Amino acid sequence: APCRSVLTVACEQTEVLLFDPISSKHIKTLSEAHEDCVNNIRFLDNRLFATCSDDTTIALWDLRKLNTKVCTLHGHTSWVKNIEYDTNTRLLVTSGFDGNVIIWDTNRCTEDGCPHKKFFHTRFLMRMRLTPDCSKMLISTSSGYLLILHDLDLNKSLEVGSYPILRARRTTSSSDITSSGSSGPRAVGSPCHQSNSGPLSEKTLSRPSQREGGSPRNSLEVLTPEVPGERDRGNCITSLQLHPKGWATLLRCSSNTDDQEWTCVYEFQEGAPVRPVSPRCSLRLTHCIEEANVGRGYIKELCFSPDGRMISSPHGFGIRLLGFDAHCSELVDCLPREASPLREIRSLYSHKDVVLTTKFSPTHCQIASGCLSGRVSLYQPKF
Repeated sequence: APCRSVLTVACEQTEVLLFDPISSKHIKTLSEAHEDCVNNIRFLDNRLFATCSDDTTIALWDLRKLNTKVCTLHGHTSWVKNIEYDTNTRLLVTSGFDGNVIIWDTNRCTEDGCPHKKFFHTRFLMRMRLTPDCSKMLISTSSGYLLILHDLDLNKSLEVGSYPILRARRTTSSSDITSSGSSGPRAVGSPCHQSNSGPLSEKTLSRPSQREGGSPRNSLEVLTPEVPGERDRGNCITSLQLHPKGWATLLRCSSNTDDQEWTCVYEFQEGAPVRPVSPRCSLRLTHCIEEANVGRGYIKELCFSPDGRMISSPHGFGIRLLGFDAHCSELVDCLPREASPLREIRSLYSHKDVVLTTKFSPTHCQIASGCLSGRVSLYQPKF
């Protein structure tokens, strides 16, 4: 929770566990929180939180009354994997393996649910995140694409072909920019549903009108992030996180053959586009590190520390704390000219099975990790 009063844990079966993170005591078990695996938990404030499940539903809960759900939300047709929340509009945003991103109006929530609408759809959707200021939505796919919706407007539903599409491209490192001269990154196809199977056309790109004095709302950029060692092979973006200050995105990628895993940091390159439909690539690879390829096929969720100076990453039967340099400097103070390795600050191993998830406390020097066999560990690392 934002106030650190409770640690909630989503379980593979139907349970949600609640712990006191200070005393490490078990508070309560929601034994039938859902009818299938619970995938994600998101706090909307200090008392209200949402859970999503493979039973295709989202549930809202109140910490003051955990015996019953506030309501159950129906709208997805497959496993629901992600929950985001826009604190400005109080809109809940969810995504699932049906490829849909759905918006829920929690301002008008009743026991029967919330008004909702389909906002976006893409094939092979894996993860969806909002930047801290909710100005962008990032969507990763199992086919190696990263979609960025710029100048986000959640009140406008996006139908296929109705949104401006910025040219698809591969992200670059500084060395790529230096060596490429005037030629731009290579173009790739789009993972979004289109009426034909070919590349995006100029007609599609120029269809929407611009807002006066700026780019169109919900402009879509389609990227294939550069992953070390994967230039000639496809990859799957399994985990997606945002820097708490909105400076960068953090990806966990695996090769299509599951024989390699990487953690990569990409800096957001802001600035006005050269042309409305053809801006420079928004992301640049700055740091990366190869991960232990343990627990193939399982998704490992990593995270930034609250100040954005460290990364906690599942690594085999433990976690690694990674920094941009050996002194845990701010990202903006140690941006390299070329993609550089992340520095291992500390390794913590206390599990007897593959670690799948890790999370920093929002207020204290504490880290939680959870492994495949169900054990949850709490750490207070000393440096």
